[in-house]
Amino acid sequence: MKPLFLLSLLFLSLFLFSAEIKGKVVAVTDGDTITVLDEMDKGNFKIRLDKIDAPEKKQAFGSKAKQFLSALIFGKQVTVRYKAVDRYGRIVGVVYCDGVEINLVMVQNGYAWHYSYYDKTPAYIQAEKQARADKKGLWASNVPMNPYEFRKMKKKR
Repeated sequence: MKPLFLLSLLFLSLFLFSAEIKGKVVAVTDGDTITVLDEMDKGNFKIRLDKIDAPEKKQAFGSKAKQFLSALIFGKQVTVRYKAVDRYGRIVGVVYCDGVEINLVMVQNGYAWHYSYYDKTPAYIQAEKQARADKKGLWASNVPMNPYEFRKMKKKR
């Protein structure tokens, strides 16, 4: 009963205002998905990092993106600011650790694309341009494949 009630409150809050989760990162699934153990109600929340798209696990730089994100935040306290839940039930939010915007750090270091189709935040646009110019992370590859294109190609098989 408690999880259903909490989930209902979560969905209601999404329509009214943005919300926050504070807790410890207990899992890093890939370069743009984590699990946070909320410090208030001790519930686990799957978080999809907003504004970015990291390489898939079976894609070039997929494991490196996961490792980089893990090194940044695994086992640490974070704050997640969010306004949405995706079709898979994951909270879509911006993750902060020690005052640093982790989603942006992933783009700055070349471990994620800026999701420019859905987001027009200038800092993210500039971060991707700079990471490309500096050939950081996945941009060191001659032909980096956008995760969206990778998923589309995979579906066709």
